[in-house]
Amino acid sequence: MRIPRIFIDTDLNENTKINLPDSTFQHVCKVLRLKSDHPVRVFNGKGGQYHATLCDVEKRSASLAISHFEPLHNESPIQVTIGQTLSRGERMDYAIQKSVEAGVYAIQPLFSERCEVKLQDNRAEKRQQHWQQVAISAAEQCGRGVVPIVYPPINLADWLDNCNEMLMLTLHHHSAKPINQFQCPENKQVCLLIGPEGGLTENEVQLSENKGFKSITLEPRVLRTETAPIVALSVINTLWGDI
Repeated sequence: MRIPRIFIDTDLNENTKINLPDSTFQHVCKVLRLKSDHPVRVFNGKGGQYHATLCDVEKRSASLAISHFEPLHNESPIQVTIGQTLSRGERMDYAIQKSVEAGVYAIQPLFSERCEVKLQDNRAEKRQQHWQQVAISAAEQCGRGVVPIVYPPINLADWLDNCNEMLMLTLHHHSAKPINQFQCPENKQVCLLIGPEGGLTENEVQLSENKGFKSITLEPRVLRTETAPIVALSVINTLWGDI
């Protein structure tokens, strides 16, 4: 029997019973068509998960009987925050989804000079909510108990001003320095800047270096903007993390 994992944004406790939120009810009972007594696993993004059983399924509502808590030990020991420049279409969704699967800590969408995505305030808020849902779905699928935060998009220069991690890296294919020449920082916090489809401008690379970022390369081939975070996270976890 397949046991689905469900994210619920509420407090969860052992040996309690909760009502399913409307959106969760629609997914669990209307899309997945689960019936009463079906086992599920639920989590709220604060770590770990709870074993539960679906109950009291009616036409417009259902409940969960939560039994016991299960700690999870699958978070990367390296807290990688990715500054991901916005890309068009489904590429941004892909980058966020796969970054969550690869163990990212947080994602900061960015506007840059060559970024072709323009968002007004109301659209930016809706896109941020959409991207956060992409992260939630990815965490459900890959078994994480923590959901990485996807922040509202901001300008690249503003983000650089506020970065203060011990190790800050800029992916730049013209860089001659590979990532394995760096040491894992003592606090295990890494900040990673990834450019748009057209790449970062030389001025932006220089600006990042002025703020303490080190330009690195991952391999001799040029990676697409949505591929770069997956490769980078895999390399970082191989060198310093949990692989």
